[in-house]
Amino acid sequence: MSAPSPVTEFTERIKPHTLSLFRIVTGLLFACHGASSLFGILGGAMGKGLTVPAGSWPGWYAAVIQFVGGLLVMLGLGTRAAALISSGSMAYAYFSVHAGESLWPLQNGGELSVLFCWAFLLLVFTGPGTWSLDHLFFRSRQSADATAGVQREPSAV
Repeated sequence: MSAPSPVTEFTERIKPHTLSLFRIVTGLLFACHGASSLFGILGGAMGKGLTVPAGSWPGWYAAVIQFVGGLLVMLGLGTRAAALISSGSMAYAYFSVHAGESLWPLQNGGELSVLFCWAFLLLVFTGPGTWSLDHLFFRSRQSADATAGVQREPSAV
């Protein structure tokens, strides 16, 4: 069996850091969508400088999920749960808003919904990467447990 190539070694070494950057950028972009609808910033809801009415279905709830979910994913705090809820909200958005126009995202304007849905689903399975509050807190707990001799069941974090 041959040794791995330098490119393979490099990509394996930077994979956790690249995953963290992917998570941070995806979370930030998602949070910006929520902030625009909730606070009327960055162009506001639908690019009209407005906010969505508080409690209105589904726009306000979607904006809250986008803002809070995006911040949690960006920080890497409760990443898997926040990503799962965010992914589901984008699947709902695609099928309730866009798919009625036509099946293909390019034709119905649903590309962002599809991309966010799949990006968040990926984060559910890959986790947050190394630059995350999840990693910081979980690693701290693991090292404290190791020095105290405590053994825990593996976590899904």
